[in-house]
Amino acid sequence: MSAPIRVVVAKPGLDGHDRGAKVVARALRDAGIEVVYTGLHQTPAQIVDTAIQEDADIIGLSVLSGAHLTLFAEVMSLLTAKDATDIVVFGGGIIPDDDIPLLEDTGVAKIFTPGTTTQEIVHWVQDHIARP
Repeated sequence: MSAPIRVVVAKPGLDGHDRGAKVVARALRDAGIEVVYTGLHQTPAQIVDTAIQEDADIIGLSVLSGAHLTLFAEVMSLLTAKDATDIVVFGGGIIPDDDIPLLEDTGVAKIFTPGTTTQEIVHWVQDHIARP
């Protein structure tokens, strides 16, 4: 039997609105995915360190503050610096459509925008973190 997918769900920066992150975390957990929720106001360094310590397969970032370009880029840079680019990064929040290609250029695998269902997110995670 293969190990379950492990995801770190995080709220980077000063954004204090975490309902969406908690809803996504619960949907992932209900689907049998192991979830570590880091809580509010995490720095990119704290998020990357947690993902490495928890042997996470994937990081899910929720950003509603408008600082998504900076926060995602820093997470991606830290993953590279720590030789942890095998950890997939996805995110969601209030992110303008024009910024999505910029985030993808940094290595972010997927951005979910408002209106995405939790089942779409769960299925995407299951499809992109293959288990033998």
